[in-house]
Amino acid sequence: METGEQLSLWGLIQNASLLVQLVMLLLLLASVISWVMIIQRGLYLSRARRALVNFERRFWSGADLNQLFREGNERSERGKTDGVESLFRSGFTEFTRLRQQGRSGPEAVMEGTERAMRVAMSREQEKVEMNLPFLASVGSVSPYIGLFGTVWGIMNSFRGLATMHQATIATVAPGISEALVATAMGLFAAIPAVMAYNRYSAKAEWLLSSYETFAEEFSSILHRKVHSS
Repeated sequence: METGEQLSLWGLIQNASLLVQLVMLLLLLASVISWVMIIQRGLYLSRARRALVNFERRFWSGADLNQLFREGNERSERGKTDGVESLFRSGFTEFTRLRQQGRSGPEAVMEGTERAMRVAMSREQEKVEMNLPFLASVGSVSPYIGLFGTVWGIMNSFRGLATMHQATIATVAPGISEALVATAMGLFAAIPAVMAYNRYSAKAEWLLSSYETFAEEFSSILHRKVHSS
């Protein structure tokens, strides 16, 4: 019964050496933090995709640009403006400001407008790619941290064998088992992080590509508008 308790998961963690326990704790924290980030990123990217589809539907339905801008201002006051709508508002704000000044030619107006959209694009890129480097780090480093704990635990087990006159599987099994728990925890932290990173990187790339396409199309519309007036 005592051996069974020692080989239970909790018993293995309790009986592990201090260094192996610290490795397990580090991996547990990395796993918890990465799961929080996985959920947050999933919700954010889903919202950004819906916002993109909804805004482009309104934009290409022939809605008046001024009306879209006013609606965006109302949402911005409630803190609900994000994604592609930020590009639209930044570009249209600068476009309107430069035209109202009356001192800038068409090319200067378009240059300022495109610069404003590039700045907005940089901010949106930071939002879309937030926390992805951490997930990549957890996915790549966790197995090695777990392996370090395993190697250390196995070394301790073999050092303990040196003091015994007769070594059996029963005497070796607890030490090796507790060491292998560290490897298992490393994989438990790494696998979800790698899968989430790959999936979210693809979503982020699609979103940013869509933002760039919209910025170019919107710039073309404003270019025709400024040259026709």
